[in-house]
Amino acid sequence: MFSGSMIPIVTPFKDGEIDKQGFLRLIEFHLTSGSDGIIPCGTTGESATLTHKEHEQLINISVEAVNHRVPVIAGTGSNSTDEAIKLTACAQKAGADGALLITPYYNKPTQEGLYQHYRAIALETDLPLILYNVPGRTGVNMLPETVARLAELPAIVGIKEASGSLRQICDIIHLCGDNCRVFSGDDFVNYPLLAVGGMGIISVTANIVPAKVAAMWDAFASGDHSTALSLHYDLLALHDAMFIETNPIPVKTALGIMGKITPEMRLPLTSMAQDNREKLKKVMADYKLL
Repeated sequence: MFSGSMIPIVTPFKDGEIDKQGFLRLIEFHLTSGSDGIIPCGTTGESATLTHKEHEQLINISVEAVNHRVPVIAGTGSNSTDEAIKLTACAQKAGADGALLITPYYNKPTQEGLYQHYRAIALETDLPLILYNVPGRTGVNMLPETVARLAELPAIVGIKEASGSLRQICDIIHLCGDNCRVFSGDDFVNYPLLAVGGMGIISVTANIVPAKVAAMWDAFASGDHSTALSLHYDLLALHDAMFIETNPIPVKTALGIMGKITPEMRLPLTSMAQDNREKLKKVMADYKLL
């Protein structure tokens, strides 16, 4: 089952189109750096502005390029249950190993609405599903009791938790036990989440320093908690820099500075403001990423 340091991979664009070669280079960068999973079409992958055709294209490219070396967990969430079911079916057809589904955004469903949304998807797929709770983006917080209800469904195997609440994380782990693995969706709580029973990290920062984030997980998983904690604190300034502006603007800008991709955004996201770019470059210089 899924665990470790998993990459919510960015989507490189060139002249408004998906940069396939840039995307393939990123996948190899992550695989050779020790990452434990590739997650295309998530928030960091600008899923909100991908067409359905592009969504399918990125998942197919990922599955073919990864070639079973690590799991491919496709982002297939939507604020429309029917659309999420269709995107998840496409991911299953493409050969993805699992799907990551953000809570419905904008329409702000009740807790019962969240349960029925995910239950409907779970009944229509054979893929293992990871829930994704990020209330700062969606306007709705999926409560631990709702997660526990959903964890009773065989298809639902985990949750990416980005509420920013360690108490909520603890409550989910306590209520769900082995029914639902919890993964960090906020880099600043990566180590604390692991310390209370989490099973992995879905890290924005790992897009630029995959080996270091993977090393933190590997140290923790092997019982070397001192090294893991040291790496966690060492990465904090870089975590902060990844959110100088809205994700994925900083991480794509950083990858562009590193020469990994063309740092093109898709509207309504725009290029990073020059003063923030200079702040980002200073942090990157401190980490020897220039």
